[in-house]
Amino acid sequence: MKKTEARTFRSRLREDLKDPEFRAHYREECQALKLAMKITKLREKKGLSQQQLAQLMGTSQQAISRIESGEYEGFTLKTLEKLAEATGTHLKIEFVAA
Repeated sequence: MKKTEARTFRSRLREDLKDPEFRAHYREECQALKLAMKITKLREKKGLSQQQLAQLMGTSQQAISRIESGEYEGFTLKTLEKLAEATGTHLKIEFVAA
C-alpha cells in the first residue's frame, strides 16, 4: 500500500499561490491584516482602549473594532490622518518597488 504524504497548510498555500487570481486576493488580504495589526499595536502602545481611541477620532468603538479586524475596506486618507492625530503620530505613506 502506498503511503500518501500529509498536506500541510504551507504546502497547500504554495500550491494555491500558483493561481494568479488567488495570489492577488491573498496579497490584498495580507495587506489588510498588516495594516489592522499596525493600527492595533499603535493603539496599544499609546495605552488606549478602542473606546478611548474612538472618542479621540470622533467615531464609535465599533468603528475602531472594524478597522482593527483586518476585514475593513473603507480606509480613506482622512481616516488614517485622524488616526495619526489621535495617537500623536505622523502618517507616512510609501510606494516601494515590488
